[in-house]
This record gives sequence, C-alpha cells and structure tokens, in this order.
Amino acid sequence: MKTLILRCLLALPLLVLAGCNPAENSTATAGSKAPAGKLPEGVRPQAYRLDLLLDPRRDDFSGTVEIDIQLDKAAEQIWLHGKNLRVSEATAILAKREIPAEYKEVLDSGVAAVKFTEALPAGEFTLRLAYSAPFDRNLAGLFKVEEQGSAYALAKSESIQARKYLPGFDEPGLKATFDIGLTVPAGYAAIGNGPEIEREAAGEGLEKVTFATTRPMPTYLLSLAVGPFDIVERPAIPANEFRSEPIPLRGFARRGRGGDMNYILDITPRLVEIFERELRRPYPFEKLDIIAAPQWPSGATELSAAITYREQRILVGDNPAPGARLSLLGVHAHEIAHMWFGNLVTPPWWDDLWLKEGFATWGTPLALTLFEPEGGHDLNAATRAISAMQLDSLASTRAIREPISDNNNIRNAYDAITYSKSLGVIHMVDRYFGAERFRPALGRYIEAFAEGEADSPDFYQVIGEETKTPELTETFRSFVEQKGVPQLAFALDCDAGKTRLQIRQSRYKPLGSPIEDTGQKWSIPLCLRTDSGSEQCLMLTEAQRSLELASEQCPQWILPNAQGSGYYRWTLNEAQWQALLAQFAGFGPTEQLSIIDSAFAAFEAGGLPESTLLQLVRQSAAADKRQVVTAPLRHLQKYRRNYLGGENQPAFLQFAQDLYQPLLQQTAGSGDSEKQLLHSELLEFMALTAGDPAARKQLAGRAMAFTGFKQERNKEALDSDLYEAALTVAVQDSGDEFLQHLIGVRGELDDPLFESASANAIGRSDNAGQLERIHQLALSEQLGAREAFGLIANSLAEPALQQQHWQWLRQNFPQVVDKIPEQWRRHTPAFARAFCDADQLGEVQQLFAEQGKLAPGYQRSLAQTEEQIQLCMALRERGRGLGGAL
Repeated sequence: MKTLILRCLLALPLLVLAGCNPAENSTATAGSKAPAGKLPEGVRPQAYRLDLLLDPRRDDFSGTVEIDIQLDKAAEQIWLHGKNLRVSEATAILAKREIPAEYKEVLDSGVAAVKFTEALPAGEFTLRLAYSAPFDRNLAGLFKVEEQGSAYALAKSESIQARKYLPGFDEPGLKATFDIGLTVPAGYAAIGNGPEIEREAAGEGLEKVTFATTRPMPTYLLSLAVGPFDIVERPAIPANEFRSEPIPLRGFARRGRGGDMNYILDITPRLVEIFERELRRPYPFEKLDIIAAPQWPSGATELSAAITYREQRILVGDNPAPGARLSLLGVHAHEIAHMWFGNLVTPPWWDDLWLKEGFATWGTPLALTLFEPEGGHDLNAATRAISAMQLDSLASTRAIREPISDNNNIRNAYDAITYSKSLGVIHMVDRYFGAERFRPALGRYIEAFAEGEADSPDFYQVIGEETKTPELTETFRSFVEQKGVPQLAFALDCDAGKTRLQIRQSRYKPLGSPIEDTGQKWSIPLCLRTDSGSEQCLMLTEAQRSLELASEQCPQWILPNAQGSGYYRWTLNEAQWQALLAQFAGFGPTEQLSIIDSAFAAFEAGGLPESTLLQLVRQSAAADKRQVVTAPLRHLQKYRRNYLGGENQPAFLQFAQDLYQPLLQQTAGSGDSEKQLLHSELLEFMALTAGDPAARKQLAGRAMAFTGFKQERNKEALDSDLYEAALTVAVQDSGDEFLQHLIGVRGELDDPLFESASANAIGRSDNAGQLERIHQLALSEQLGAREAFGLIANSLAEPALQQQHWQWLRQNFPQVVDKIPEQWRRHTPAFARAFCDADQLGEVQQLFAEQGKLAPGYQRSLAQTEEQIQLCMALRERGRGLGGAL
C-alpha cells in the first residue's frame, strides 16, 4: 500500500492511466470469468512461507505454502495461479478460526480459483495450501536435469513459470516477502534468494535448510536450486561509500566444474562497484550467488541475489576465447544491472517489460566501457541497436510498450524490440539531452520506486519533473508507444544563395511490405553534420521541415546521423550517397554503422543501386573496427542463400576473397582479442557463405584434430568461437564416418559449448543419406531440449535439405513441440523463416492452422514469419541483380 500511495502522489496527473485507487476495483466473485491476463485487483499477497521437500533424486517434490493476503472486499472466491499442481489441502486461516477451501485450476495458462465454504471478510487472512507436483523435465518451472551421473533441481520462474511449483500470485507487480525452508539430501547445496541461516538434520539422509526473509519480490525472481554443486567461496565484496555492509560472493557449478567459474567471479566485484557508483545506489541484497545451471532455457535469469546462467555462457575456463569472453561480459553486466532495474524497481505488468530489460541492456555497455575503456563495447551496443531495426521494419512488429491481455502472449514481449530497440532509444535520449541531465533523473526514478513497482507513466512523470524537459519525455513516448522505424529523407537545396535541407519523416517500408502510409510521426532528436565541420541538432516533430544550414556554401556531403546515435534510418539521392561514400573512411565507427544500415535499408526499399551498395561493402572491408567490417556479412549471407544461383557462385567467391582474404592473413595468429574475433568471424563467413575451399579445408582439419577423428585428439586445435563453423564444415565435407564420430564424441566431452555447437552443426548436414539418423537424434534422449531446438532450426536454414527437413517437421510436429523447451514453443513458426517461396508459405500457414494449439502464443511469431517470407520473395529481383553487379 505504501508503494501504491507513492505512485499516486508522483503520478497525480496520470491517475486514469496508473489506476491508483484500489477501492475502485472489485474483487472476483464466484461467478467471475477466469482472467486470461492480469488478475483482478483487490487481492494482494503480503508474505509467503514456503516449506518444500526438494530431492532431485526423486521424480516429484512436495510441501506447503502459507500466503498472507490483503483482501479489499469480502469474497467467496479469489483467483491466483497454479499449473499442474496436486493440491491436497486448502484452508483460509483467520484470527480465530479456519475456513476450508477448494483449489481448482481453470485455465491451461495456469489460472486457478480458490473457493471458500463461506465468504471471507475484508482484511487480512492466511491461505494455507499443501501440494505436490512432478519435477518438470523440459526446463520449465521447477525442473530436474541429470548431468554426468548427478541430478539437480532448479527453478526457472520467469516469466510465468513459478506457478508450476508454487500456488500464488504470479505477476511482476504483486511483490511480497518470502521465508523459505527446503528439506534436501544431506550435504547437497541449496540456493535461495536469501542467505542460508540454518541447516539441521531432518530425518535419515536429509537436512532442513532455512533461508533469511527476502525483501519484497515478485514470484518470477524466485530462486530454488538443489544438487551436488561445487561451491566456490570468494572474499566478500567490500563495503563502500554507498553500502555499509560487505556482500558475500559465491559461485555454484555442477560437480567437478567449480574451477571454471574463476573468470566470472574475478570480474564480479568490479562490475557491482561500477553500477553502485554510476547509480549512486547500493547493491540491494544481502548476498550475491552466481549459479551455472547444468541446463537452463535462456542465457541467464536475474533471480534476486542468485543470478542463474546457462552454464555454456559462463563456464569458460581461465583463458576464454575472445567471443566467449565478450558474451560472458555482456550477459553478466546485464544481469547485475537487473538487481536495480527489475528487481529493486519492478514493472507492475509485462507491457512495461522495457523498464527492466531495456535499461539493463542500455546499462551493460556503459558499465563495460568503464570496466575496460578500449573494449569496443559502445560499438557492440550500436550494432545491437541497429539489429533491432530488422524486426522493427515489419508491419507485424510490436511497440516497445504494448498491451498484453493474455498470459500466452507474455513471452512474445521478450524480443529484440524490448531489448535492442529500447537500448537504441535510451542511448539516443542520453546522447541528445546529455548524461548530466538524464542520468541523475534516472537515479531519482530508482529511489522513488525502490522496493515497489513503476510503470511507464510513472517513469515519464519522474523523468519529466527531474529534467524539466518535456521534449525528453515526449521522445520516449513517441518511440516507446509506436512501432516501426522512422525514415528521414533528406534533399539539399542550394539555390537563391541559401543552403537549405528539406527533411521528411515517414515509417520505413521495404519492398513488398504491407505497411500503410498513415502519416505516422515521431519526436526525433536529430543531429547532422556536413563537410563544414559544424554539427546541427534539432527536435524533429513535423512530417516535413525545412532547415537552413549554418554553412554559407553548399556542402559537399551531409551525414544525417552525426555520432550514429539516432534510432532512425535515412536516405539521400544518388549524388549525395556517392559524396558520402567518398568520405566513408573519415567518419567515426558508429557513424559508419549508421551509413551501412541505411544503405542496405535503402537497397531493400528499392532506392539504392546494386553498384552503390557493393561500393559501400568494399569501403566497410577497409575499416579499422571489427564491427564495421562485419556489419554487411549477415546481409550478404541472406542474399547469397536466397538469390544468387550457382552461376553467380564464382563471382561471389572472388568478390569475398578480394575483400576478406587480406584481412584473414593480417589477423591470423594475432594476440589481440579484437583481431582474433575478426579472424574467426571472417573465416566462418568465407567457409560457410562464400564457400572458399581453403577456408573450408582449414576448418575441417581443425575440427577433425579437435575431436580426434582418425588421429590423437588435440584440444588446442580449435577454440570455442569456431566450434560451430568448423564442425559444420566437417559434417558437410567428411562423410558419414565423421558424423558418427561426432555423435560419439558428444557423449564423451564434458564441454557445454561443444554440446550446443555440435548439435547445430549436425543440423546443417547436406547429405540426404544422413536424414534419418539426424531426425532420430533430434528427438532422442541424447540431445537436451535446447540442443534439439538448435539442430532443427539449423536444418531448416540449410538450403540443401530444407524441404526434406520441413516435411519431417510437419509429420512429427507434436513430438518436436514436446521435445523443445516449453517457453520456446511459441517460436516454432520461426523454424520457417529461411523460406522464400509461396508454396512453402502456404504449407506453414496450413501447419499452424491445424496444429498451432500445441504452441500457445504462436500467432505473433507466425505473423512475422509470414511477412519475412513475403518480403524475401519481393526482394528476389533486386537480390538477383547483385549477381550481375559483382
């Protein structure tokens, strides 16, 4: 209630949007319809007391939960969440008596009703539930995995998976404290959100572990993990000017792998310190555990004070490959940022997911640039923000903030729009209005809503009041609440002795797009510069605007996105493009990235000649920074796969060799991590996209040496950055014998990165004789759920056997859905995103019309897949034209 009152005071002009008066909302009655999305207001948890028997050697778990609940109005029934739970007892406990209740699960999404034998009065009561459930075996809820002969149990709570092991209020805005006790096998590690405060005998071979009471938190951040983990104790993170107490720091990895956690534990104290100093707010929890989960459906999850990672992301040894190290730094900084953005301040519902994921994504490069200033993290962030424009160019995309009314659509918000577009928009605002104005306001926002919840109107209100800059909040609104990428068309007018620039904004629309021209506008912070050296900035709010340039002479060139920090695309006439490309080497790397993205976007919209595009690719290959050199590669891969036939292969190969062979030679054997990573990325492109024989031979040889194929195994022959590329080439070029060898090696090497990469490589086989073996493997126990998904996705992206794999998928769709991670099932239409054919499009539509019910929430992914196939077909003529221009 304290948080609710605070929100009302801060957001007084926005009461209608924020819904700050709980008395206006009625509690559900016995006749109410089960809520498909948000639970009715008026029923709010205050505290949980959870007591579970959690033994991963068993097939199920059991226990009790008591939930202290505030009830605003008298009711005979309340709604909460629970999925596939066997509830044996349900009782409401009031001050002087107990009232029996009936628990019943109503919706497949996990909505349950608790009906009491008599109406409960308004006020506080305790709901006590005794229950049991089987461990999930598909990486959802409280799941069990077995690795190297040991069993582990872990809870994947985000987004709405906690309801699979905990009857309760599984919404981000319904925060409460947790007191947790776990009965576990004696000697097993037990992990929770609070520090372990007691461990005592609990019967033969068992111990009761009790954890300290947590701060108020939502269920999606709940951590439970039990198993024979290695525990790596580290010195506590020292107190500082923002925090009076040290932070105990520990790492957890499955048995025998604790030594591989040194790198992530080494960097953790410094990253925590950076966030504390930049936000001027202390780390908000009593301890910090870093858990390497033997299996985990996502890359990582920011469980409060118990950050949990898929072990492939962080078990990298003491000397990780450059790409693996970069990945670890990025994911770890992101999850630490969440301790403030999402955990301390939580969005009340999933339509405001950007307030945690967007700001954690934006905070990552800021922290890493302070951690290592020359690490190129600003360029990695710019590349990521630009990548969001690909999805944001679809008519079927979503806005950053968009209403979510159905539980089955929640996971659809976890996409590049929420993460990477938010990153680009926040970065644009920060750069345009200035860190000295924006960041203190951000700290005030965290302070205002600490321990509570905040939505977008709350955020706009605080930021606007603190900065006293209406344009800042209006920029956020226009980019957060509208979908699509702005495109700015620039036309230079140097007549009549004046230099004017005509600017027109519209929504970017590629060839074949169903996007309609509705006059959509944004408030765009726009900065441009010319050869005069001056930079001009303005807030573009009109559909069209004429800008008088500061230069007295007609400029030779115009750069429409100075510093490359704007989240928009732009286009020029051909003469202005040529003038700009002539100066390409003189621009900063983020500006070069903006030029590359806008040029490919213009080409795909039908507005840039093939020859100009290839000229730009040649310019990028001579750039100083890895991110600029490699920026065109994903486009070239798409064009090569979909549009250039066999007759174009020699020309494409020659084009690639001319550009990238010198770079491969220059970077070979370099001790510089950026050059090593550039070498790996180019070698993969040359082998798999360009089909360069020398690159393929090198990679296949390294894969065979690393796996010990017909020779003694050399573990130094291949680093993890090239696992997938090298194994793919070896699978394609070395016949059945190597495939069988690789499948056998998978069971022998205890290397999580290798397991994932080898599954993807097997999927890319181009040998029709191997189809049956690959399909059997995909659904077998030899592959985990994530690896099966990767194998199938890669098989359908490989042109050679695409149709055969597709027919198998159609015939075995129920088994495939059952095999892959539950939270990924809604993405199954994306298996077809490499298609570029009308007949295939029809088959995709038919499959999901008949069997889409097996993948709840699939509609968004299907709409995007349909549109991507249609856009691919529309670009066919332009794509083929590249062959003649090579």
